[in-house]
Amino acid sequence: MEILKEKIQEELYGFHGRVGLAIELEDTKPCYLNSQEVFQSASLIKIPILLSVLLAHNKDEINIQHPVTISNENIVGGSGVLQALSNGLTLSVKDLMTLMIIVSDNTATNILIDLLGIERINTKFQELGLKHTKLNRKMMDFAAMKQGKDNQTTPEEIVHCLKLVNDFNELFEIDGQNIAKEMLNHQQIRDKLPALVDENQITVFNKTGELSNVEHDCAIFECQGRKGYIAVLTDRLNDQENAKQTIRKIGKHISDFFIRTQTDLG
Repeated sequence: MEILKEKIQEELYGFHGRVGLAIELEDTKPCYLNSQEVFQSASLIKIPILLSVLLAHNKDEINIQHPVTISNENIVGGSGVLQALSNGLTLSVKDLMTLMIIVSDNTATNILIDLLGIERINTKFQELGLKHTKLNRKMMDFAAMKQGKDNQTTPEEIVHCLKLVNDFNELFEIDGQNIAKEMLNHQQIRDKLPALVDENQITVFNKTGELSNVEHDCAIFECQGRKGYIAVLTDRLNDQENAKQTIRKIGKHISDFFIRTQTDLG
């Protein structure tokens, strides 16, 4: 892990902005940098929202097969496809969850937030073991942002969410985990951590986030049954493309290390 840390430090030398890292690879020591610091979550908040909906489904509070009709009043801009589709479209809650993850659909996310309510979602976050992850506004709510309300998380808590998706735990049965993992597996936005990874050797399940001066990505890496969990959060940026390039290179260094140590273990 010391070699990997050195590689990452080299990438971060001279980086303009704040970086938070949490890297937990099976059979190696973890690597943390500013991992408990609070960041604007951007669309990373959609992973704990996904888990909250699944938790509500497990408790029979909602049914993810339930149909939802989408009207023009639901539509918001930013990322996603629902804004471009026909008015009055009906999708299941599960379909909305899928769109929230695989294309980071803001309209789908807001409908799910309305379904549970912000207060109940934050209660679910606590049940998930999240102390610093908070949902304070809906997607594209610029009025709330002007009032200083924003969604927040930490690198370590995002890794915790990824582990809830993939590791045995008391909150989720395997069916629920498989639903979440399958959604991450169909991720369409793969321009950061997975971008330079040889996916013939490592399977990557990721979710990105970005806002003005903010670039994030998080991922599960799997190689021959061995698992790794990564969250890279950056903010206070003056060059977002450079931040993306840095996250890509960090993903490459992690994957190279993961493959090399997998060979050593084998």
